[in-house]
Parts: sequence; C-alpha cells; structure tokens
Amino acid sequence: MAMNDAEMQKVGDDIVDMLRSIFDPEIPVNIYELGLIYDVQVSSEGDVKILMTLTSPNCPVAESMPEEVKQKVGTLDEVNEVEVEITFEPTWTKDMMSEEAMLELGFL
Repeated sequence: MAMNDAEMQKVGDDIVDMLRSIFDPEIPVNIYELGLIYDVQVSSEGDVKILMTLTSPNCPVAESMPEEVKQKVGTLDEVNEVEVEITFEPTWTKDMMSEEAMLELGFL
C-alpha cells in the first residue's frame, strides 16, 4: 500500500528521531545534530535512502556506523528497505553542526 505525502513526511520525522539516537563514538553528540546526515528520502512504498558522511574517512566507525543507521531505521514499522550511502562530498566540517551541537561542544 502506497503512502501519501503526509505519511511519508511522518516516516521522515520518525527516521530523524531515530537518527538522533545514534551517537558518534568520539563526539558526545548525535549524528543528526552533528550534520552527518545530508539527505533522507522516503518513497511511497516505504523505501528509505539516507545520504550521510563521517567526520573523517578514517573514522573508526566507518564500517559500523552506516550499518547501525540501517538497522535502527529498519526497525520502524513503516520502513520497507533502507539504503545508506556514504559520501565525502562535501567534506564534513564543524560548520555543518546544528547550533545545539556547537553549544554542547563549546564552540559557541
């Protein structure tokens, strides 16, 4: 059964909430507030594509972080399949962090 725009938006919001529960092991801030999530797309069939980056290509969780994102988002009832794509374009900088994250880390 296909979802309408409002349902897809709600699933998107639920995904963001889930992403806020995943933390970078080196920085005590969640990956959403850090600005590591570049894009979240939800299809009417409940397929999800997440475009994200890591704080650096040599990040110790380069393998496990995308898998954790995929597993946690996949636990949502409305979600069918999850694809997580890692990109380093544009390169992550601390300027991509939310004001909340900057405040928490003492950058403001």
